[in-house]
Amino acid sequence: MSIPQQGGGPIERESQLAEYLAAGCKPRDQWRIGTEHEKFGYCRDTLNPLPYDGPRSIKAVLEGLRDKFGWAPVMEGAHIIGLTKDGANVSLEPGGQLELSGAPLETIHQTCDEVNQHLREVRDVADKIGVEFIGLGAAPIWRHEDMPMMPKGRYRLMTGYMDRVGSMGKTMMYRTSTVQVNLDFSSEADMVQKLRVALALQPVATALFANSPFIDGKPNGHKSWRARVWRDLDAARTGMLPFVFEQGFGFESWVQYALDVPMYFVYRDGVYIDALGQSFRDFLKGQLPALPGEVPTLSDWADHLTTIFPEARVKKFIEMRGADGGPWRRLCALPAFWVGLMYDQTALDAAWDLVKGWDAETRDALRVAASVDGLQADTHGIKMHDLAREVVALSEAGLKTRARAGAGGLVPDETHFLNALKESLESGKTPADELLERYHGEWGGDLTRIYEEYKY
Repeated sequence: MSIPQQGGGPIERESQLAEYLAAGCKPRDQWRIGTEHEKFGYCRDTLNPLPYDGPRSIKAVLEGLRDKFGWAPVMEGAHIIGLTKDGANVSLEPGGQLELSGAPLETIHQTCDEVNQHLREVRDVADKIGVEFIGLGAAPIWRHEDMPMMPKGRYRLMTGYMDRVGSMGKTMMYRTSTVQVNLDFSSEADMVQKLRVALALQPVATALFANSPFIDGKPNGHKSWRARVWRDLDAARTGMLPFVFEQGFGFESWVQYALDVPMYFVYRDGVYIDALGQSFRDFLKGQLPALPGEVPTLSDWADHLTTIFPEARVKKFIEMRGADGGPWRRLCALPAFWVGLMYDQTALDAAWDLVKGWDAETRDALRVAASVDGLQADTHGIKMHDLAREVVALSEAGLKTRARAGAGGLVPDETHFLNALKESLESGKTPADELLERYHGEWGGDLTRIYEEYKY
């Protein structure tokens, strides 16, 4: 979750909201890659999730990273809740999932180096205090009541609200993890094309990265339970957004959609003020019940945009949100997959040609089928395995054309980061399939073995 904003000046006219998004437009040579990933921490001996405080805790990990590796602390009141360094930040999800939000970088080589460095630092700190981390889309054994709550005002507000608007919001908050990538656009038209392709093909990412077949200590009937959770969380702020595919869609359309999403909070002077279910449109008029007479700042608008959770979303960049957290080697595959599709115009055009004939029903059916069956999904005449093979080939071609070398020129491009996905395409097996095979095979139904065998 994002670190809250403050300032930005008062919003004096509604057109500023679209202008805020349009300010993200960048020429191609300034496009960057921002990778985010979350992971679960647990105590090595008990396999219990990490509490916030104590000798083996999230706080201890954050303080260790601060003290040994020079990260600057982010505080909420008396609590350390995050870290910043060199354009990157480390933050906390509600159940203690540790998230790296990487700096905006030019190549997958760089973003992969960043991920590797982060995980090495976390490993160094964790080893000293008897803590481990694991990359999965959902907590396999822990129940909701087992999960700690991180000391962030935003999460306290959201937790109570979730049961009012869906059945799985608290599961999302406390027991799921994801890997995401944030990518730039050059213009409104470029944003539109990229967002349409991103939404339409998000189910392919869900299928390829499916890695959450367990919940509450047993198989859950889905390859990606995390994706299932997002289908019943809060219909007002999730989904595949059919309006994005309508003629005339642009920044203003996104603004109108976002204004209709009920608010969570307003952040003032280090305090989250309860605005649950209230309207940003009323806020613009100075009629927000939570802050009567006040009008929002651009930072309030930026915060509000972080409370919208569709499969892909627009801020000053586009976020790809459909993939489960996973093993170390797949953390670089996710940004590579999307960069290949989005940062080469030929690949992007070909991807759009692939999906432009789908209707809203088809796109949503793919989303559902991906969560249930992963690569084996088959719906509306589309076999996911065949579709994924085609999309990965487009991504590979895009990365080849980009021709961004790594390792001092020894590696000619970024295509090798797709190897983990190509292996899945060859075998027909995603990480979820491999986990289920082990569970029903050598593990003999003992799910505790996942922690030792899949830790970072």
